Amino acid sequence: MEIKGWARAVAGPRVRAGAAALVRAVADRRPGWPRRLRGVPGRRLAVQTVMAACALALLPSAWTHASAADRLRTTADAPAADVAVVFGAGLWRGRPTPYLADRLDAAAELYRTGKVRVVLVTGDNSRKEYDEPDAMRRYLTEHGVPDTQIVSDYAGFDTWDSCVRAKEIFGVERAVLVTQGFHIRRAVALCQAAGLDSYGVGVADVHDATWYYGQTREFFASGKAALDAALKPSPRFLGPKEEGVTRALAALAD
Repeated sequence: MEIKGWARAVAGPRVRAGAAALVRAVADRRPGWPRRLRGVPGRRLAVQTVMAACALALLPSAWTHASAADRLRTTADAPAADVAVVFGAGLWRGRPTPYLADRLDAAAELYRTGKVRVVLVTGDNSRKEYDEPDAMRRYLTEHGVPDTQIVSDYAGFDTWDSCVRAKEIFGVERAVLVTQGFHIRRAVALCQAAGLDSYGVGVADVHDATWYYGQTREFFASGKAALDAALKPSPRFLGPKEEGVTRALAALAD
């Protein structure tokens, strides 16, 4: 497909109009603008090039949305699965941040309603003084989830690592993922790419400064996510297989 046709298929009318305005402004204001691009044909080529660049920048985000399109649920209509995976979201004075607490509340609800039987908490414990999984475990036990049904992944340094480790280290085949709405599509897309049959529960939050930061960050993070899905790098730390999930499920069967 020609650049013009392909770019039109991906970029919307606002992108096209913005690209055209940008090219006109530069052409009119820059004396050194190449002569061959100052005329109408040259400007058209420049507009098409800008449109193609915009479309390329949007492709990773479009991929995450397409991958998760039919796999997003609420706590009420989430499918039954043995395991819920809760991704870390930071600590404040050793306790989960409000955003992380919202994720853990949703996971606790999934457990109480019988949608899941084990909660796998995955986060960062790269420093002795910073332990997301243990803080998440304490919060869940305070909110009614038995300690025996919580499994900790201390090397969930990013979303891809958490997905791969859930599948390869903890033996999870199917899971309900729990995270914020702005992150859930990328999480589902990456876990699917890692071979983990995944559905996502996106937790709603107020649109504060953190929410807007998260939305902006997701646009750039989707590029890394697309590369991770394509190249499938090994996690920062893989390590030996762990039987925590298997033991927790077996304890329920006894």
